[in-house]
Amino acid sequence: MRKRASTGEQRRRIERVQTGVRIEKRILLVLKAMAAAHDLTLGDLIEGIVLHAFEGKAPFGAGSLEKIAALRAVYHLDLTAADSHLLVEAPRKKH
Repeated sequence: MRKRASTGEQRRRIERVQTGVRIEKRILLVLKAMAAAHDLTLGDLIEGIVLHAFEGKAPFGAGSLEKIAALRAVYHLDLTAADSHLLVEAPRKKH
């Protein structure tokens, strides 16, 4: 294991798997933009969000939340946590 340069903590070796997760389009656009802003892969960002959530911790600080708010406006993302269990997929458009 390698040490993290900034904290001296040991890096953890893990096994990653490819997945075909379906996700709401505007949420994905915001996530991709946040990953790029932090020089992370999308997978790394999602792992960090989930690990923080599993411990009941907020994954983003004030600066990141401001960036997310701006990106939500850019991508017209009007969904909130209250919508999380109410989402249904729209019928696919026929060509």
